[in-house]
Amino acid sequence: MRYLALLPFVLLSTMFEAAAQDGSDYWYASETLNSGLSETVGSGLDRSTPRQSMRGFIASADAGDFTRAAHYLNLSRLEPSVQSERGPILARKLASVLARQVWIDWTSLPARPDARIEQSGGSADRAGQPRRDLAIETLEADETAYDIRLARYKPTDAPAVWLFTPQTVDNTGPLYSAFGPRKYEDLIPTVLKREIWGLWLWEWIAVPLAAGGVLLLGWATYAAVTALSKRADRGWLRVGLERSGLPLAILVMAASGQMILSWVLSFSGQIQAFLRPTLTILMVWGVGMTLLRMLDAMLHRITLRFVGEIDDKRGRDEREFYTSIYALRRLIVLVMVGLAAIVILAQLNLFDSVGMTLLASAGVLTVIFGIAGQAVLGNILASLQIAFAKPVRIGDAILFEGDWAYVEAIFYTFMRLRTWDLRRIVVPVTYFVARPFENWSVTEARMMRVIDLWLDPLCDVDALRRKFSSLLHEDPDISEPDNAFTYTTDHTAEGLKISFFAMMPDPSTGWTVQSRLREQLLAFLRDNHPDWLVRERVLDVGNNEKGDGSSARTAGMD
Repeated sequence: MRYLALLPFVLLSTMFEAAAQDGSDYWYASETLNSGLSETVGSGLDRSTPRQSMRGFIASADAGDFTRAAHYLNLSRLEPSVQSERGPILARKLASVLARQVWIDWTSLPARPDARIEQSGGSADRAGQPRRDLAIETLEADETAYDIRLARYKPTDAPAVWLFTPQTVDNTGPLYSAFGPRKYEDLIPTVLKREIWGLWLWEWIAVPLAAGGVLLLGWATYAAVTALSKRADRGWLRVGLERSGLPLAILVMAASGQMILSWVLSFSGQIQAFLRPTLTILMVWGVGMTLLRMLDAMLHRITLRFVGEIDDKRGRDEREFYTSIYALRRLIVLVMVGLAAIVILAQLNLFDSVGMTLLASAGVLTVIFGIAGQAVLGNILASLQIAFAKPVRIGDAILFEGDWAYVEAIFYTFMRLRTWDLRRIVVPVTYFVARPFENWSVTEARMMRVIDLWLDPLCDVDALRRKFSSLLHEDPDISEPDNAFTYTTDHTAEGLKISFFAMMPDPSTGWTVQSRLREQLLAFLRDNHPDWLVRERVLDVGNNEKGDGSSARTAGMD
């Protein structure tokens, strides 16, 4: 009985809520709607929700009944006397634009009369709020943006309906001129203008033919650029053309595809939704890669002209210049990638949607990219740090984790080291900068090398010092023979450690000269003083004549 007593209050609250939903805040008030159109044709139309209005308009246009389709337009800006004449024409043009440029997402069109934003979709701060205006698509023609929108209108003494807005009706003319059928489409037989699997029949034939023609044009472009590269007089131009063959071919293919869409044929919305952004991205990529490779060829030519092949024999300024060229190239790549992203977003009108979404979800994206792209971003930042701080430069001789190598290249995410035996070590940049290494060329290429020999304690160090000095003066690769030292740096019971220090012009020459000097010193000892080579002494204690065991003998072993 208690629940039955509450039932009237529940019914009353439901009625008040329904009345609130049908209030004037949920539509645009209008005295009359399309009074110049036939009421008989407009009877029985379901225009209660955005989804039903869009479905009814497309169904009427597909059936060729544009008189009926005109009832889904708000023709309030036309005089009633011309609505019956102009309405079907405008409906046909708008239907053509929708079919060729708009891929309708039916799930985004509300099925509620008030177009209320559900909690599961849209933004949480607007969840539960009704709407009286919906944006379907924004198209750009002649550098002007045109909106296609649906809005809810309520005439006097009639239920509210969803119609295409008067502004959309006004935009139909310029949109049809920009995206309507091309003049060559009149040559297509009527039998091919039937729809099969979501596309017109002629599209199933035209798309493969157009793709084949575009690919053939791209192959011809690649062949022509390759042939021109072989005839180029300048070296940088020849190398630049060789590297730019593929980007130029892709650029020509994308541009020809755009011209087909703009001047020859206008495909349906499903194909346009895929082709236009794809062709735009390919065109931007083709232009960017062509410019980048031509610039890269010029920088490489400049490097070879003023520096030559880089190694540790080059001076410090030359190695810094080479590293700066690499840093400049990376900066150019970053700038071009940023500009390409801006151009693509601008061309595809994604700033309003993608840009605002990125700003709104900046915190979430920061966490996602911080976790997923930590390694890549860390390597890029470390690469830029090396390029500008220059703790190591291209051409420097380093000792890294036991390997003597040259820094051959510094890329965004890794470094390539060339060992003395022509092996290549690829090291992630963050791994390299996080570990200590010896840079033998940080200030200059020359370095002091040492030859260590263990010899008998009876050897004559002064004689060895004089021999070492004469060997240095005779060696053609030693530029500073007087900058040398010979010292006894250690000793044990078995022998002395004699260290021969000599200044080498660069690490690679130093390694060769060091090995040669070691061989010459050992040959000198072997031929002239074999007794100076280290020997092992063995004490043999036996019974002597006195029987006290005090006698001893030594045995020498090489």
